[in-house]
Amino acid sequence: QVQFAESGGGLVQPGGSLRLSCTASGIRFGSTIMDWYRQAPEKQREWVGGITSVGVTHYAPSLKGRFTISRNDALNTVYLQMNDLQPDDTAVYFCNQAPLNDNWGRGTQVTVTS
Repeated sequence: QVQFAESGGGLVQPGGSLRLSCTASGIRFGSTIMDWYRQAPEKQREWVGGITSVGVTHYAPSLKGRFTISRNDALNTVYLQMNDLQPDDTAVYFCNQAPLNDNWGRGTQVTVTS
């Protein structure tokens, strides 16, 4: 069974940083594109960015430069380094594979507030 387990969220002040992790199971992680998504309150889930199996990254244009995605295939884990966080970054963050799998994880809450 495919499972995604996100962690690393928390409460941070504007300008702060967080590093999220997502460990996947039930997939051939090393050959899979992994994406990050987020869903803010009362908004639709949006794509944050992704990383290919060979480490090429792509980001939503509005986030490029502040967010960095990396992966460790030995740990079946993908990371999202978020810098200079702003209140608009407040959301639940999820990871998933590409193409999307129906089995979403619970996500990890990121709250940016002063």
